[in-house]
Amino acid sequence: MTASSLTDQIVLKQSYLCVGLDSDITKLPVHLRGKPDGVIRFNKAIIDATLPYCVSYKINTAFYESQGLKGWEIMKETLDYIPPTHFTIADAKRGDIGNTSTQYAKAFFEALNFDAITVAPYMGEDSIRPFLEYDNKVTIVLGLTSNIGSNDFQQLLLEEYDESLTMVPHITQGSVEKRLYEHVLERVSTWGTKDNLMFVVGATQATELERIRNIVPDNFLLVPGVGAQGGSLKDVSRYGLNKNIGLLVNASRAIIFASEAEDFAIQAANVAESYQKEMAGYLQMM
Repeated sequence: MTASSLTDQIVLKQSYLCVGLDSDITKLPVHLRGKPDGVIRFNKAIIDATLPYCVSYKINTAFYESQGLKGWEIMKETLDYIPPTHFTIADAKRGDIGNTSTQYAKAFFEALNFDAITVAPYMGEDSIRPFLEYDNKVTIVLGLTSNIGSNDFQQLLLEEYDESLTMVPHITQGSVEKRLYEHVLERVSTWGTKDNLMFVVGATQATELERIRNIVPDNFLLVPGVGAQGGSLKDVSRYGLNKNIGLLVNASRAIIFASEAEDFAIQAANVAESYQKEMAGYLQMM
């Protein structure tokens, strides 16, 4: 599924909600916790319950990889259970030298057949290029994250940066030129198109969204952090939506762990529906 196809689904469902399947085995409903088939039963129930209210599912691969071979099998079965009407994301944050990234791309785009994957841009274009070479697949690059550690590098300011230089720019804490994450967005946006390239922007960085939209006005933004992490859907929608919608908002724990009881799927559906209704209101205001 391409970004343009995703837009069609958003318009149809009046929702730009992505449900994150961060299926932590320690947080499963009590009656499923410790069961051999607990995670897959949980995932399928969440998918069935939230399908009408979202357009995408994001599988955080760490929660499956940590279980070894069994976890990979559960991830594959979960992915296969999601219908083709919904955009599937491997939240894997990969990125390595070219030949290694080529293998990562094969793993997630061919062996598992995800629609998209999150990648880290720190190693530069050759680490991302193998993902972008796939037709009808989307590469989602980390832009500005909402964790405390984003201040270590992403928010640093660049001083006297010369676009013609191939060396790393001098970095300073002074208020000159632009921030490092802005340079990353500018540079990476030239490597792909609005159809095969998205960016991750944390919901708790909503005040930066207006600046980000000036840099990447046409690309989709994947915005995690709404719900349990405290991000504001109203602010994200206000600054993140563009003329083609261009926004995918992820909620994970707030939806999938809405209840620890046997009614967990019903409660997940209720939370997802509330997000969908709020999103529909913002879309009607465009």
